[in-house]
Amino acid sequence: MNTKLIEKKYLLPFVLVTSMFFMWGLANNMTDTLLAAFKKIMSMSDFQTSWIQVAFYGSYFCLALPAALFIRRFSYKSGVLLGLGFFILGALLFYPASKTMIYGHFLTALFILAGGLSVLETTANPYILAMGDEATSIRRLNLAQSFNPIGSITGVLLSKFFILDNLNTADSVTRAGLSLDELKVIQEQELTAVMGPYVGVAILLALIWVTIAFIKMPVASDDSRKPELLSSFKRLFSNSNYKLGVVAQFFYVGAQIGVWSFTIRYVMNELGTDESEAASYYLGALVLFMCSRFIFTALLKKFSAHSLLINTSLTAVALLLVVIMVGGMPGVIALTLVSGCMSLMFPTIFGLASQGLDQDRKVGGSGLIMAILGGAVLTAVQGQISDSTGSIHIAFIVPVVCFIVVAWFGFYNKKLVNPS
Repeated sequence: MNTKLIEKKYLLPFVLVTSMFFMWGLANNMTDTLLAAFKKIMSMSDFQTSWIQVAFYGSYFCLALPAALFIRRFSYKSGVLLGLGFFILGALLFYPASKTMIYGHFLTALFILAGGLSVLETTANPYILAMGDEATSIRRLNLAQSFNPIGSITGVLLSKFFILDNLNTADSVTRAGLSLDELKVIQEQELTAVMGPYVGVAILLALIWVTIAFIKMPVASDDSRKPELLSSFKRLFSNSNYKLGVVAQFFYVGAQIGVWSFTIRYVMNELGTDESEAASYYLGALVLFMCSRFIFTALLKKFSAHSLLINTSLTAVALLLVVIMVGGMPGVIALTLVSGCMSLMFPTIFGLASQGLDQDRKVGGSGLIMAILGGAVLTAVQGQISDSTGSIHIAFIVPVVCFIVVAWFGFYNKKLVNPS
């Protein structure tokens, strides 16, 4: 029997929800470029700039469970509107932050913005899984997630042309020799450039919010029952596949954010380029990530999800060893190719861990989104290693370990399917 990937009755909500994947991809990758921007604007260390990711992905952790309880109480549509509302508020707060010029104010704006993304992801991922037969759920989520990197590429382009290209060429040594007034003038111009794209995105999102508010969204057929929350937690904590999936997601997101956050710095270090030129390589990695996601969506029709997960994880480990030990242009190319491997992982881990959750899917999905905290914790570890060793090469040992954990989850799922 040939099960449809998307049933006709779910086509419109699928398209609308998939548009949200684009929007948080845009926000995620605009944030990644902020590490390079703030390192230059405020002459920060890698560890100090990693607090951008701590604020961003820490918010994901804090808001995921409340988001699941919210959509469990109300509806998926309400979750989308709530998430967009936080997204808009956080983006708008970049304006006052650019005026105060206080790093903590930018971190606060990012925390609120990311809270909106947490609500959106907690809502959208299980919604997509529930829009049809469970046999096609992982492929369906991979298809929806394929539009996420299109948003990522858009975010990088916005950052490159409106933020990185507008940074003053003065390096940290030159800035240290400037008077406070001279430095303040440069920083005001640069922080205004940082603020612009975020406020522009907020205006666009406000229009999207109004549109969705007036569109009728059908309820997905995951399960209309609302079991007791304590019962859901007990079932989830007794589900080994789910628990290992949360662990794998934590390490995967840590690897993804670590790889992308330090790509620009690595390219600058290896090729002697500036931030804007190095961002072109980052953009290339995202284009590969986008194309690979569509390719893997097709491959999932012929190959098992766990087999593809194992192979891509181990390939990523091999490529990162080139990044660490070889460097130069071969290292840059290898680092770019890692993005092709990563494109399969998030939706596949999410789908494999969600198999059989049924009425616990909404609450279970929040745990898998909370695992995005790995992007904050492990990126900070990677930044600390880079600072303490003075080598950005050695710091990439962190994503190596992460991909080994992801491969382990793939082998566990393989054993579930083929126990002999």
